[in-house]
Amino acid sequence: MGVVAKRSSMIFYSGGADHLSHRVRIVLAEKGVAVDIVEVTDEQHPEELADLNPYNSVPTLLDRELVLYESKVMMEYLDERFPHPPLLPVYPVARAQSRLWMHRVEREWCPLVEQIEKGPKKEADKARKELRESLIGISPIFEDMPYFMSEEFTLVDCCLAPLLWRLPALGIELPEKQVKPLLGYMERVFEREGFKASLSEIEREMRS
Repeated sequence: MGVVAKRSSMIFYSGGADHLSHRVRIVLAEKGVAVDIVEVTDEQHPEELADLNPYNSVPTLLDRELVLYESKVMMEYLDERFPHPPLLPVYPVARAQSRLWMHRVEREWCPLVEQIEKGPKKEADKARKELRESLIGISPIFEDMPYFMSEEFTLVDCCLAPLLWRLPALGIELPEKQVKPLLGYMERVFEREGFKASLSEIEREMRS
């Protein structure tokens, strides 16, 4: 992966198809952090992960003696540990608003993605319809600003981009005429060097 520049004291245990792992990989790539990425699958599950993380899950970030196993905590830690380029606004009000948007992505859209991927067909179809309608509904907000409620690329975009990248794999097709601003946003984000570098092999195949 493009994120790996050299041997590092930082190790990131990542799921190649996991959107929570992907959001952290985007932050690592945007920051240009030297990190060793360990791909975790059901077949290849490192024994040490259970010792590091009480949930034995991905994503898990090991930075010397520090172990983190919640994606939003990792993202904010990385933004503070590697301040350039900043991925959260400087001012407290704008920073709080960004955190609220991240919370809403987590509360409203991530459960729908999980339902589509793992739920029974009837519930998956319902979640697929709900997510599609919600994305159509937010499309107009991208008419005025290049990124999610911001002139600059932020952690909110890092949360949203993995979900949007997975839309074909989730069986969601957006009506092009109704979502032109959203499609423009997706193109801008997907063309970023950091986003391209963040992609696992599995993720590349999702849109090949």
